[in-house]
Amino acid sequence: MILLELFATFFQIGLFTIGGGYAMIPLITDMVITRGWATPEQLMDWIAIGESTPGPFSVNVAVFIGMEQSGILGAIVAMLGLVLPSFIIILIIARFLTRFIEYKGVTAALRGLNPAAIGLILAAAVSIGMTAFNLGRDSGFDEPNITSITIFLIVFALSRIKKLKFNAHKIILTSAVLGVVLYGFVV
Repeated sequence: MILLELFATFFQIGLFTIGGGYAMIPLITDMVITRGWATPEQLMDWIAIGESTPGPFSVNVAVFIGMEQSGILGAIVAMLGLVLPSFIIILIIARFLTRFIEYKGVTAALRGLNPAAIGLILAAAVSIGMTAFNLGRDSGFDEPNITSITIFLIVFALSRIKKLKFNAHKIILTSAVLGVVLYGFVV
């Protein structure tokens, strides 16, 4: 039963989000947390790990959640549920693209999807930031995580200094070093 629920949940997520993995975060968050498959902190960790591992991070997150719920078979089912809608839609679009692209309504609809995707990505960024900085509804904004905010601001500032030419690898490495310095190494 859990395999069917995993497939159906991730099929819905894959079907109803446009704009890539970041646009999926709000829907993944809502569906996964309401089902009790993860806490907000676990989900944030999986998103961070999924972003730093090879492949599309939304697929990685689906694999992590599926693995947590039902082992390797759950990981495969969740991943298939997430990618199957896009695969089917792309096959249909590729078949009829030459006829569809000529219509002004199609191009207008595609242009209209851009702001929606940007909004979903911004909502995901706010949601992750609220959890990371301990500013969620449950915390009541009483005790923000000053260390996380400080690390974020330092890394952000360093990434903006053009003469140092920071790239993503250097930012991740700097964040890891700051985390070890401030929190200590946890095995």
